[in-house]
Amino acid sequence: MADTRIEESAELAAFRAEARAWLEANASPKTGVDDWSTQRHHVDQDAMREYFEQCRAWQRKLFAGGWAGISWPSEHGGRGGTSDQVRVFKEEMAAFDVTSGFLDATIAMLGAALRFCGSEDQKRHYLPRLLSAEDAWCQLFSEPGAGSDLAGLAARAVRDGDHFVVNGQKVWNSMAQFADHGFVIVRSNPDVPKHQGITFLLVDMASPGIEVRPLIQANGAGHFNEVFFEDVRIPVENVVGEIDGGWAPTRVVMMAESQFIGGGGADPVTPRLTEMARRLGLADDAGVRQELAACHTRELLLKLLSEAMMQAVRQGDDPPVSGGVLKLFTAESRVLFGNLATRLLGPAATADADPDSEWAQLALINRFSVSIGGGTNEVGRNNIGERDLGLPREPRVDKDVAWKDVPRG
Repeated sequence: MADTRIEESAELAAFRAEARAWLEANASPKTGVDDWSTQRHHVDQDAMREYFEQCRAWQRKLFAGGWAGISWPSEHGGRGGTSDQVRVFKEEMAAFDVTSGFLDATIAMLGAALRFCGSEDQKRHYLPRLLSAEDAWCQLFSEPGAGSDLAGLAARAVRDGDHFVVNGQKVWNSMAQFADHGFVIVRSNPDVPKHQGITFLLVDMASPGIEVRPLIQANGAGHFNEVFFEDVRIPVENVVGEIDGGWAPTRVVMMAESQFIGGGGADPVTPRLTEMARRLGLADDAGVRQELAACHTRELLLKLLSEAMMQAVRQGDDPPVSGGVLKLFTAESRVLFGNLATRLLGPAATADADPDSEWAQLALINRFSVSIGGGTNEVGRNNIGERDLGLPREPRVDKDVAWKDVPRG
């Protein structure tokens, strides 16, 4: 991809040199062949745990070296740096075979919720442990009957003195089988409209009454889970935000999730697709060249839009594009990448087990994951229309109806 770096100050250039030197001393360069930093969805649970722990070890090394949470305040375990420094470190790290894997997502999501909605005690206790991977977290939001309509959730929390007693089921919970803690949203008041009776809680995954069951996917992997709560007692002090006011931190999590997914932090795939086309003798095929150009353009646009968002944040301005737009753009781009990888390899994309085929299979099977995870494309388009474009909201017959009185199938 073209180099889109802005001209750097001497201070930022020195930071880049420091980051590169630390990475060279603590990580191995990517080879392009079986890099472990590539997203892995292992079939074997032991292999999946090993990969998860490798990601956790890298996050711990980042924290110990002062490179985790570069823009976070020092009192929360961060470096107290700038978003420019975050960008520079990501650019340098892209050349090395390292990743924090799914931990990156939970750090982004829960970190935002705690920083904006948590109490001072919660920030002091949880944020450094989150950033250092001393605690690994999972998200416990979706339910079998509440995915796209998340506010319709039914997992019930009843106050009992200094605790909530939680019963219900969550689903599509990434890495819940390995997490130490979870952040869960529950129905704490069924007598008010659905958005108003939700509470956001932090829960120890070792609590009595929690059962985690991996869900086996089409590729044989089981990194998603369903989580069951049976009379699980969670201290009231674990509420983030206000009791019955959990939709506010939930919205923060969802916005952080969209920005994370659409933030352009993933390695570019066009160079690998281009090299694959050359090796297979397809580099002069007009159709292939057109698709490669589309992939390259999309990746470059995503990088530039992400940088524009970061520039706005640095200057205290409103972002020029929403995280929801970037997520939708990323989701649609993933479909093109997966389809092109499969077209280039033909039958070998599914029949062989060499590194190119394994990579293409991952791109093919997971090309729709971003279209569903973190909110479907359809819901995303509704949100963009209503929140970003100011279009009229769809009619809601349950807007002022107590959750308990809303018909459910």
